Formats: sequence, structure tokens, C-alpha cells
Amino acid sequence: MVRVLIAEDERLLRKALVSLIGLDPYIEVVAELSDGAQVVPRAQATRPDVAILDIGMPGMDGLTAAATLHTAVPECRTMILTSIARPEHLRRALAAHVHGFLLKDSDPQALTDAIRSVAAGRRVIDPELALAALDSQPPPLTPRELQVLRMASEGEGSRQIAARLRLAGGTIRNYLSTVVTKLGARNRVDAIRIARESGLL
Repeated sequence: MVRVLIAEDERLLRKALVSLIGLDPYIEVVAELSDGAQVVPRAQATRPDVAILDIGMPGMDGLTAAATLHTAVPECRTMILTSIARPEHLRRALAAHVHGFLLKDSDPQALTDAIRSVAAGRRVIDPELALAALDSQPPPLTPRELQVLRMASEGEGSRQIAARLRLAGGTIRNYLSTVVTKLGARNRVDAIRIARESGLL
């Protein structure tokens, strides 16, 4: 029996996923939640084999939750189920040790097959998205620059970011200055806008 946790903030879709997956006699939904910040605590409590995460959730986005889950509950493999088909998100997902990446309009049978494959240790990626990722250019920002920019986009100042990452304030300012230059932005706010529009955030 494959034990599954589902994190999806849209209630109707979450309930539909629970019902759909529940039709498979070899898969059991052990937790369902709507807030990304709940993923790790619930996974620690229920010990699922697979966590199915949406990218855009309140509290913590699915990609950050996946990376955190990889460290906190390493035996739990993660799948991203999203309507956002952007190569940048797939690259971030792979960097976060995600094992599955499917679109929400996937065939129901493909979803349950993917859950079993991921639980068995295989990687399942939507083929069209994989091809798009191969054809696209790599993101212009390093993982650290993206992390700093993401924290800035959430309203944190340089001092707060420095404290959280245990870096000097000057280092954070240098990162943000580099991001502004790389993205051809006018300032930090413009860099955040450009990053969001291009799918980097």
C-alpha cells in the first residue's frame, strides 16, 4: 500500500484528488492539507511514501516544501502537481529533489501510475515539459541569488535576510545588486516583478 499526502490549497480540487486516488486499492491518502507550512509537520506525523504538492500554496510554496521535506522526512518522495507548465519550475523542482512533476490536466490513470512509480523510486516527468526545459535557456540567477530575491519578494529587508541566512548584510546587498544587474532591472522591486513574470519566482 502506497501512503500519500496531498497538499493543495484549492479545496474542490483537493477533494477531487482524494476521491480519485482513493479509487485505487493500492494507494491510501493519509493526509490532506491546504497550507504549505503544514507539509513537513503532517508528513512527520503520518510518514507518507509520497507527498503530492501544488506549487502555489499559502504559508510555503510547494517547491520550498519539497526541499524541506527531503531533509526532514527523507524516505518520503515528492511529486509536484501544477497547472503552471514552466521550465524554470521544473528545474527548481529537480534541484529540490522532486521525483515527479505532472500537470493538473494529466489523465487520472497517469496520475495513479505516477504515484506508484515515484513510490518505487522512479522519476516521472511530464514529457512535454521535459522537452521544453531542454530547449529553454538556464535561469540567469544562481540558487543563492534566487533564494535572496525570493525572501526579498516576501517583504524581508537585507538585515532580516542576512540574519536568516547567517550572512553579512553587505553580502546580501551584493547579491541583490547582482540580481538587479543580471535581470536588467531598475531596482529591487523591478527585479522582483521581472522574476515573477519570467517564472523565476
